[in-house]
Amino acid sequence: MTNCLIVDDEAPARALLIQHLSTLNGFTVLASLDNAVDAFTFLQTNPVDLAFLDIQMPKLSGLELIRSLKTSPKIILTTAYREYAATAFDLDALDYLVKPITQERFMRAVSKYMQYQNIPEVHAQIPSRFEEMYMFFKVGRDQTKIFLKDIIFIEGLADYIKVHTNGKSYVASEKLGYMEQKLPGDKFIRVHKSFIIAWDKLISYNAEQVHLVNQTLPLGRLYKGAFFRKIQTGHLSLPAFKPNSK
Repeated sequence: MTNCLIVDDEAPARALLIQHLSTLNGFTVLASLDNAVDAFTFLQTNPVDLAFLDIQMPKLSGLELIRSLKTSPKIILTTAYREYAATAFDLDALDYLVKPITQERFMRAVSKYMQYQNIPEVHAQIPSRFEEMYMFFKVGRDQTKIFLKDIIFIEGLADYIKVHTNGKSYVASEKLGYMEQKLPGDKFIRVHKSFIIAWDKLISYNAEQVHLVNQTLPLGRLYKGAFFRKIQTGHLSLPAFKPNSK
């Protein structure tokens, strides 16, 4: 049995990690704490094997907690910020997870722990069908669950994204480039510096635009090649459309 500790000052983030861990056999959450000071005290008297530790917290940061420990469990850092990655690995963190943390990315981090401990690989109950796949997005203070099948397109807004779904849109704290890496490539494609679309919501296209359900978006010059290659290799067969001519 692997004893785990979760430390994060945001309740939704703690709940998400507990949910991810609940899909694994052989892992138990000893405690879920909202600050690093209590975590320091807890670690003095409890046998923790693996800790999921947020970086930015009041009073004592996650990095400061690591430095304060004479002996520590294996650490997987969780954060909304990317700029601490180099410091994290200097402190021998196993992995560095940027929120929102998907089940797939979480499993890759846990696999590093399993390899380090030389323990047989664990298996999660990860949905195999696209209809069941989802991600959590940081919307305001909440981690909001969105099923991938409901996404029509995602719009980039500098350090934020706007996820457009059937009937509702969500502004989330994430970058479009990160989403391009995390979304399944056979279901989504980037068509512009500001837009990722869902293949199954694509109705028609031409050399300049893609037409979705109730929405027309530009097809960017830098993204045309990959888009048309997928069309031509049989990934998707759709009728081309032309603007109405007089």
